[in-house]
Parts: sequence; C-alpha cells; structure tokens
Amino acid sequence: MAAEPSVPLSSCNTLRLTSTAQWFARVESLASLQALLQWAKARDLPVLPLGEGSNVVLQEYLAGLVLQVAMKGIVLQWDDGGQVRLRVASGENWHEFVSWCTERGCYGLENLALIPGSVGAAPVQNIGAYGVEVADRIAGVQAIDIETSEIVYLSSEDCQFSYRSSVFKQKRGRSLIITAVDFHLNRDALINTSYPTLKAALTEAEACHRDVFDAVIKVRSQRLPDPSQTPNVGSFFKNPLVAGSVAKRLGDQFPQLPQYETDSTKIKLSAAWMIDDLGWRGKELNGVAVSEVHSLVLVNRTATSSVAVLSLAGEIQQSVWQKFGVELVLEPEVLGVSDDSSK
Repeated sequence: MAAEPSVPLSSCNTLRLTSTAQWFARVESLASLQALLQWAKARDLPVLPLGEGSNVVLQEYLAGLVLQVAMKGIVLQWDDGGQVRLRVASGENWHEFVSWCTERGCYGLENLALIPGSVGAAPVQNIGAYGVEVADRIAGVQAIDIETSEIVYLSSEDCQFSYRSSVFKQKRGRSLIITAVDFHLNRDALINTSYPTLKAALTEAEACHRDVFDAVIKVRSQRLPDPSQTPNVGSFFKNPLVAGSVAKRLGDQFPQLPQYETDSTKIKLSAAWMIDDLGWRGKELNGVAVSEVHSLVLVNRTATSSVAVLSLAGEIQQSVWQKFGVELVLEPEVLGVSDDSSK
C-alpha cells in the first residue's frame, strides 16, 4: 500500500484532536510494512507507528511517515492442557483478544479486560489494572527494526518491563515497531481478586475467571468514560512512585492519602486522591475537563487542539507539586509538534 500525503488523524486518536500526518499508511502485513520502511528510508523520513491512538496526545503536525499497524491474527503455538502459548498480531484489539482468551479457557488476562487499544500497544506501556500487569503474561515480542527492516525478537527480559514502562519507551525500543506479541497463559491460572474495588464487585464467594472478567468490565464501565462516547485516553497520570522517606512524610501530613507497596523499594501513591483533594474533579478549562467519575481521566468536550489538553494537565501537575511536592508524570505519549512550522 502506498503512503498518502497530508492525512488528517482526528479519527485515529481517542481524544479526537485535530492532527495531520505528513505521510500516512495503514499496514496489514509484514511485507507491506517492510516495503514502507524502505520507502521512508529512501526519502530520509522519520517513522512513527500508531495503533488505535488510545494512549497518545496527538499534536497538530506529525512529521514523516505515520504507520497505523493493523495486522491481524491469533496463532496457537502450543497447548499441553495446562500451559497455552499464543502469538497475537499487534493490530488485534486488546479487549477483543482478552474476551477471546476467556471464552476459550486461556486465563491470566481477565483483570485487563476493557482496556482500550491494540495488542501491540500493550507491551509499550506495560498496561496494568486490578492487580495485574501484562508483563506477567508476555513471553516475548516480535518487532521490525525501522532502520534495517529486519525482524527481531525480544524475550520478556529484553523488554525491561517496569511500572507503565518498557524498553519500547527507551532509545533502543523506539527504533522498533511491534508486529506480534507472544503470551503464556494457563488453563488453571490462579484467580486474582486482590484489588479491593474488584473484590467488592464480585458477588460470588468462589469467583471463577469469567466472573472476574465480567466484574472488571462492570467496574471499568462505571468508573471510566467510554472513549467512543466521551473522548479520552483513560488514565492521564501515572500513580507516582516515591522513596520510603517521602511516603512517610506524606503519610504524616496526609494520613488519608492511599499508599501501596510495590515490588521495588518505592511506594506507590494515589494520584487520583491528590487530584481530588485539590478539587479538580469536574473542572473544565478551554473545552477539556477532569472527569466527574474518575479524576485521573481528562475528557475532551469541545477542544480541537492538544494545547488545551496539555494546558489543563500542566495546571494539575503544578498544583500537585505545590501542595504535595510530588511530580505527576503523564501516562499517554505526546507526539508531533503544536503547529506545522517544521514542514
């Protein structure tokens, strides 16, 4: 498929912001992806992969070649009656894949139901919810090197997963386009109902995997606006990770601020609680508002420009820093420039 010039991207991002790609192509096979990479290299164009646009803030102009990765397919690599391994193309919808697994008794991803986006985006962010991170179930990632057009494979260790991050957010990983993800799932995986909100939503004392899947959908539907109805990218801020000494200081000052132990020496703080404490919930600025149902979510009501979204986010970050001395980091990635001056 040939690349098209000057393509509008408002339908390619869940914030519905006005943005234009210098060049754009939708790719559905490895062969077409490799051909387009070679086309871009011959013209010295930067390449930017884009999935479903559910975790990005697109600015007004994206230079180079924007590739919407839309490859499909789920391949069973093995199933010994207990362990199941699947290779899933990056263009598959994430929630539809989790539903597919649950219906077929391939368990381990139920807590991650209804997260918007594609399978290929899941490792980049190391998506997580209700006590589970996708890194727990990724065996490896297949990708293409943008510079060489060669297929490479990264093991789970190579991906360098951490809280809402991975190698794909680092310099090395940014030169790779994810084409497929390998998952290791279980027929008899342990059920994880440790997250308080999820536990409260389960009505059965002995929940099964399907119960967890349904409960996650119910909770997320109640707490998070549907991006197809209300433009948003889900959680806009990461929960801060701080040193124990900082957590103690804040605990003494703000006893109600939720704190959570992690696998590292850092303590996780509730960004939502701090934003609520500052009175941001429901407030609107230039057509962008803090959701009334979840203060981590910024919803786009009338804005067309990324400037309005980032302006509100900046105001929230500044206020949290001033009161708590804690830096809030954006969860979505900001792409492009705010005008077309780079043409």
